[in-house]
Amino acid sequence: MEAALFKMNGRISFEKPDIEKLRSEGLTCVDMHFHTCYSDSYTRPEDAVKLAETLNMGVAITDHNQVGGVIDAMESGTDVPIVPGIELSASDGPHILAYFYDWKDLKSFWDLNIKDNIRWCQWIALKNMPTPKMLDLLEKENCVISAAHPMGYLGSNKGLEVCIRKNYIHKSEAKRFDAFEVISGGLFRDGNVRASEIAEKYNFGITGGTDGHLLTELGDVVTVSEADDIDAFLDNIVKRRNRVIGKEKNLLTKAFMGLASLTEFCRHTPSVGFVQLDQTIMNARRKINPPVKNSSELAGGESAERDLE
Repeated sequence: MEAALFKMNGRISFEKPDIEKLRSEGLTCVDMHFHTCYSDSYTRPEDAVKLAETLNMGVAITDHNQVGGVIDAMESGTDVPIVPGIELSASDGPHILAYFYDWKDLKSFWDLNIKDNIRWCQWIALKNMPTPKMLDLLEKENCVISAAHPMGYLGSNKGLEVCIRKNYIHKSEAKRFDAFEVISGGLFRDGNVRASEIAEKYNFGITGGTDGHLLTELGDVVTVSEADDIDAFLDNIVKRRNRVIGKEKNLLTKAFMGLASLTEFCRHTPSVGFVQLDQTIMNARRKINPPVKNSSELAGGESAERDLE
């Protein structure tokens, strides 16, 4: 089992996870990307927890810029493994998944750094929080940082790698992440395969989750690890001692999920339009003044740079 768990080319499987079988082998399975009614989903946290218990798996609540779903899940008294998470929408495009070891630390981080930068539409790009600044803040916390759907969604800038390729973000920022999300249930296969190739080439840690907004999606993509608690589970991601197993949503599920999210976004059309204008101006400025290396890279010298494509 050890070779299968620790060898990168055996750690990513595009197939429906057999959670019962994985659990019988002593492995913990967690859907590491799931949304609730605290952001752009109608799923209640308690319903997600109940289904996770039925499926004998764990779940990371990762609402956009919000922590209410995590708090509800943690206070439910469940024995289900709950990973305290958040999907942060950086002002320059990328979405960043942060997984905390302690939900109280997540709440404190949110109170100090995120709450006052949330726009009227709470789950779109934060104010004054570009990726380098976000990473500066997260690196001070006891958390695991993963790039959500790195290749972006349908041509959007909501992924780290796509922003690097457009020269909106310097490639040196990538090495500040602990992991790449190599299977995102909302993407098509080619995007996930490309993210997997990048993770393998540069030996990143890996995470995977459904990016679920509908309760029925829970468990279609899981991160798998031989761990007895959340601390060990997150440690294994950083140490590259985990697997990701799952399949993307079919077109019908994608359509239902998109419709569910769209009804939420429509209520905030003015705010969404303002963010799009703001990011268009930002992108134009970045074309004129390309991004430079982060401060840690400048301090480390040219040889410190990971040569990402």
